[in-house]
Amino acid sequence: MTTAFITGATSGIGRAMAIALSDAGYDVYAVGRSQSALKGLQAERPGIVPIAVDVTDREALEAVLADLTIDVLINNAGIMPPLGNFADMKIADIDATLEVNLSAAIMLTRLVVPQMRERQSGHILFTGSTAGHAAYSNIAVYSATKAAISGFAAALRADLSPSGIRVTEIVAGRVETQLYQDILDAKARAAMYASKVVQPDDVAGIVVAVLGLPAWADVTRFDIMPTWPTSPSGTK
Repeated sequence: MTTAFITGATSGIGRAMAIALSDAGYDVYAVGRSQSALKGLQAERPGIVPIAVDVTDREALEAVLADLTIDVLINNAGIMPPLGNFADMKIADIDATLEVNLSAAIMLTRLVVPQMRERQSGHILFTGSTAGHAAYSNIAVYSATKAAISGFAAALRADLSPSGIRVTEIVAGRVETQLYQDILDAKARAAMYASKVVQPDDVAGIVVAVLGLPAWADVTRFDIMPTWPTSPSGTK
């Protein structure tokens, strides 16, 4: 495997994975909406190919993928809507969360898997969340999308494993990223990260290790959580 296509690569886990895979010798296509962030990433790692595209724009994605051969697809792009009781959520926030976190990942995977099946090889990874496996208040729709991603990844594995395609769900909990930047105030973020928590580089390191396994071994899911407990976030 030599090429990796990573969505949500402008910050956090996605950016860390792009750098780690580039350092590991992969040809990396880093996908995101921020031109400036992508240019910064390419300046740090000139071998990375930046692709500025909205993952919800299906026609644009089709055009981007038309001439690419993808060995590793990492569906990482995601958003966290404002925290709050589901009964008070704005419909626009519900639509956006479903579209970015779930629909876009499914559609992108559909665009890529035929070429993988034809070659009888490939690896697809999804950035999930502990919120998809346990109940928390104030993040109902976000949890729903991550639970759906988990179910999709498991069923996709059943569909594609006869073709030698591996599927991995990344179940991350309390990683210090910008995901909560716009929905938690400074005090809440300080409480959430009161003790040392998982860093994006930690997740990226495991991804490189998982991809490095022989073709007959598939890590179907890995969970990564902080060793020490921390104060609850605004999801309490």
